Amino acid sequence: MVTSAVPRLVIAAPSSGSGKTTVATGLMAALAARGLAVSPHKVGPDYIDPGYHALATGRVGRNLDAYLCGTQLVAPLFLHGARGCDIAVVEGVMGLYDGAAGEGELASTAQVAKLLGAPVVLVVDASSQARSVAALVHGFVSWDPEVRVGGVILNKVGSDRHEALLREASDSVGVPVLGVLRRARQVSTPSRHLGLVPVAERGTEAVEAVEAMAALVADGCDLEALVGLARAAGPLPGGFAPWTPGPAPTHDLARSDKGSPLRVAVAGGAAFTFSYAEHTELLAAAGAEVVTFDPLRDEELPEGTAGLVVGGGFPEVYAAELSANEPLRKAVAELALSGAPVAAECAGLLYLCRELDGMPMCGVLDASARMSQRLTLGYRDAVAVSDSALAAAGTRMRGHEFHRTAVEPGAGAAPAWGMRAPERRVEGFVERGVHASYLHTHWASEPGVARRFVERCRTS
Repeated sequence: MVTSAVPRLVIAAPSSGSGKTTVATGLMAALAARGLAVSPHKVGPDYIDPGYHALATGRVGRNLDAYLCGTQLVAPLFLHGARGCDIAVVEGVMGLYDGAAGEGELASTAQVAKLLGAPVVLVVDASSQARSVAALVHGFVSWDPEVRVGGVILNKVGSDRHEALLREASDSVGVPVLGVLRRARQVSTPSRHLGLVPVAERGTEAVEAVEAMAALVADGCDLEALVGLARAAGPLPGGFAPWTPGPAPTHDLARSDKGSPLRVAVAGGAAFTFSYAEHTELLAAAGAEVVTFDPLRDEELPEGTAGLVVGGGFPEVYAAELSANEPLRKAVAELALSGAPVAAECAGLLYLCRELDGMPMCGVLDASARMSQRLTLGYRDAVAVSDSALAAAGTRMRGHEFHRTAVEPGAGAAPAWGMRAPERRVEGFVERGVHASYLHTHWASEPGVARRFVERCRTS
């Protein structure tokens, strides 16, 4: 049972690169090591950080995105994730006040902190400053009086003398120092073209990295003070109830027309790590038996697959291995050709193409994909322009694009989405039961897409 007074903290920073992922993940792991049930959350659409959060806490990492899901769902989704937990730690995105471009505070860490009524701990990269840290902290504290900055953690501190100067500066603005992390003990986490390398690709290295983060935070931060600040948060504003994926499925919906379990296969493994936990919960609530498979290892789809979901990830990194698994590529193509529902986002879109960087893929779509030097990144306001297994034409959803690839379409398929902002264009593919697109969406904002998809699985 979760109450609206769940203890909670938001870990934020003045800018990206300040160390908030290290601090947030390390704090989660350090608190979990002390026997607390920790609920991990991430502001924004990012899929990678929640994987480290899950490793740190043993619980599913969940996103809180006011743009994708709307401000009204932030608190309910938070409470859903925090069920049965002693404390919640929310990692912010970018700088504290940075959000959706041109949308004011929308989707910023500051907005989420206000929606949750949660105190903020500011992680400051102090490597190149001393007394100036007072001006920086003062500015962040005073910018929005509704945001409560409860303390700072000074990161990349060089020496005892440096620490003393920083503490004196922080004291002058009345903000307590809740931790000091030394420069020499920084934890290195490998990155590449789209950010950190996901947990699923690192194995024991990821476990060791999280353990190192936990040790860093436990040694350098006042855990008791941080827990005390979280417990002082009080009830969440607004009187929200926890989000739920829906009522338990009926017997009829949980079975195919042949009487067998209605099975939806969801791609996983190292190549397809981008997925929101609520998607599988919504599919299950709509009556599906969700089965995960690994396109890098499995040569067949799960027996009895009635529908297929292929989310995001890094197929470009594993293109050779995915291409080499010819039996599975053929199985995916046969399923799509049969008219079964297939929902593919970003990496899934690339996997369904004819080829990726010259290597054969599933050939479901008459399109060719390749790596690009151009980064496509940002929130999108979209409307479905074609009826599909996922959405009826006219369905409005907000999404997010994040890729360094390009797709050159052939002929035959209809577009999936019409982008309304920031520019008008059409994107994606709808053909037979296939809905494939670069657009990442969060189905909690429009639960009907999961119900529609499962119903199509039952009747196709």
